[in-house]
Amino acid sequence: MSRQDAMTTLTPAMPAQAPHERLASYLATDLDQVNALIRARMASEHAPRIPEVTAHLIEAGGKRIRPMLVLAASHLCKYQGEHHHHLAATVEFIHTATLLHDDVVDESAQRRGRATANLLWDNKSSVLVGDYLFARAFQLMVECGSLRVLDILSNASATIAEGEVLQLTTAQNTATSEDQYLRVIRGKTAALFSAATEAGAVLAAAPEDHVKALFDYGDALGISFQIVDDWLDYGGAGAGIGKNIGDDFREGKLTLPVIRAIAAADDEERSFWERVITRGEQKDADFATAQAILARHGAMESTRQEALAWSARAQEALTALPEHPLRDMLNDLADYVVARLY
Repeated sequence: MSRQDAMTTLTPAMPAQAPHERLASYLATDLDQVNALIRARMASEHAPRIPEVTAHLIEAGGKRIRPMLVLAASHLCKYQGEHHHHLAATVEFIHTATLLHDDVVDESAQRRGRATANLLWDNKSSVLVGDYLFARAFQLMVECGSLRVLDILSNASATIAEGEVLQLTTAQNTATSEDQYLRVIRGKTAALFSAATEAGAVLAAAPEDHVKALFDYGDALGISFQIVDDWLDYGGAGAGIGKNIGDDFREGKLTLPVIRAIAAADDEERSFWERVITRGEQKDADFATAQAILARHGAMESTRQEALAWSARAQEALTALPEHPLRDMLNDLADYVVARLY
């Protein structure tokens, strides 16, 4: 046995990095600058609660997927400036603001495995700090000096709010269609993914076909991401998602597994859904009953296949872009989003 073979045999294999970790390693220098910008802009001289609340969420171990999408898209399109850091911080502030507001609306007690800001402080602090972060986000995007980028991100902010309101109006409504569900998740989740990738490309003055490809990638990736989250909320593969399993059920949210189960329901099952979703009359055993109904009609498996199909669409969009290590990482990221389905 050669010395090299012996070393290979005796040295344990290092675990492979997840796609988002490889992306973070590739973009490490940029991410350091983005994080410094985030810390600087979330400060407040006169209201110390702002950085306290913001830091609780921003520094809670999030993967920074959305800022990395901005950075990856801009580098993939050969951007040479520094304003991609501003855009990356912008999308992180928008995302954090929406999380603060969501936890108030949903009366959530846990986010990323930790107590929510509204639980540790109060609803007023969460709402107002979220508003502050939205304002900071607009300051950052204006500094980029691109009206088109401003248009993309301001439209995304409006779409996110619209998606959240639409989700409120569809909650507890068992007549909610798959088209309505898609509008909700395209608004509340996919809009910021697609804005991140599209804005990065526009900032780099990329050809229009590359801008469209990156928009389509972000849109499909975000839709896949949300469908997976909704699938996991009903048990999925038992993976942790940083919140309590069954939250969507208890809140009466009409997600894809339930919409598909209701479409296939018999009279007894329809009565069950009307009681637990529309009237909100839930008993201890009802979540297990809901899971059994979803399994009986194949709603979990069909939802799983839908998420996989959107992930494949994201990867297909990337084929319009030139070969680049970042393109490969984005391709792998689409696989990673659906890895929780196994």
